[in-house]
Amino acid sequence: MKVQFSLKLCCALILLVVALLLPIPAMGGQQLFVDDDKVQCPNAGFTKIQDAVDAATPGAVIRVCKGNYAEQVAIHKPLTIAADSGAVLMPGTMQQNTTSLLDGTPLAAAILVAGTTDVTIEGLIVDGANNGVTQCAPRLFGIAFQNASGQISQVAIRNFKLGTGLGGCQSGTGIFVQSGGGGISNVEIEKSTIHDFQKNGITADEVGTQVSVHGNVVTGIGPTTGAAQNGVQIGFGAGGAISNNTVTNNFWSPCTAVDACAAVATNILVTQADGVEVTDNRAGISQIEVFVHGNQGLVAGNETFASSVFDGIRIEGDENRVRHNRVFNGAESGIFIAGNNNLVEHNKITEAAVGILKQAGSLGNVIRFNEVFDTLVALQDPASPGLAGVVSPERLRRSSAEAQPAPTEDARSRNRGVFCRGGGLGATPEGAEAGLIAVELPYCDSQNQQLARTGSELVPSKPLM
Repeated sequence: MKVQFSLKLCCALILLVVALLLPIPAMGGQQLFVDDDKVQCPNAGFTKIQDAVDAATPGAVIRVCKGNYAEQVAIHKPLTIAADSGAVLMPGTMQQNTTSLLDGTPLAAAILVAGTTDVTIEGLIVDGANNGVTQCAPRLFGIAFQNASGQISQVAIRNFKLGTGLGGCQSGTGIFVQSGGGGISNVEIEKSTIHDFQKNGITADEVGTQVSVHGNVVTGIGPTTGAAQNGVQIGFGAGGAISNNTVTNNFWSPCTAVDACAAVATNILVTQADGVEVTDNRAGISQIEVFVHGNQGLVAGNETFASSVFDGIRIEGDENRVRHNRVFNGAESGIFIAGNNNLVEHNKITEAAVGILKQAGSLGNVIRFNEVFDTLVALQDPASPGLAGVVSPERLRRSSAEAQPAPTEDARSRNRGVFCRGGGLGATPEGAEAGLIAVELPYCDSQNQQLARTGSELVPSKPLM
């Protein structure tokens, strides 16, 4: 018994020594506490977040206790802001605190992270309700990373929008990531909610920017005549992945018909960016749920629903892969393809004017093993000018006219005569020019049993596997 007890005691002592020798999980070399009224955290050393940031050494952890913080915060060193539930950053009248790295446009961000790495912001509510901006400039943002890297996790960003009469300003974005001058921004955005914004929920722009946007809920303001919104945008040379998000309710009211849209809203937008992955998202209630204007991208495993006017998924570019998506309630089509050498396979489309709409003249596309339900025309290839010039991405350029443009006659006629919606062979909508309407393909059943040739491409009759 004594020997057994001694062995147990010896093992316990060894484990204790090992535990004491192991490094404590890194929480930063310094821990600072902030409490606006020192009620929740009486021993807090600071009442303002910015004061704690200024005092912090690189790698510090700043705990923000429950309270209301009426300030803008600028971060230029590695650190973590870890907020308790109920900690709210709500600046008063917001001032310009940075400029666009693209062209010097003035910007006002509630939290600015610039010229640093390893910055984490977690658990904080960032509220723009009291922003006090009374004109289109400076552009308004919740959290902005410029030539900076880090993580945004479990935050709530809301109410970044301007007041009455300023709804057309291209301003009011929840999260903004931008690189410039050869700098790099690499930001993970996860498990957060962004809503009640005016322009975009999340924007990542310019060469040098990489983002991973996953597990977020992004909700637009619904039908609006102001700025055409985008839920999540990666554009202009930026890269990354958009996955497992729920993005809804970005809808521009003046866009009511294919031939009458000067601008469109999107839930997920990739514009002038290559190799971006859009996977396993749920997106609905917009003009276009997923719009990729780029090359070599992946759109897979998404569910889209309730598209108005245009498409559940729209691809304009080359060598993209569109597979295993579930598309419900498309408008002009479930999936639209313009470009060459794209792969469209194993998608399920339920209810649309056309299942897959492929732009005439596109070459080398492989369209196979898709299932189409409750749709009269499974596949069609009309001539179409595309929508890359009509979509309304956010890019920080000065503009002499901030307001969203009213539809012009050119815009109204942009797509006239390019879609035949089940009118039969040779159907020609009003105003169509002779020769622009593709011959309507024979009806294909839900497993592509009908063999049909579209342009120079053969759509296989092999059933879904």
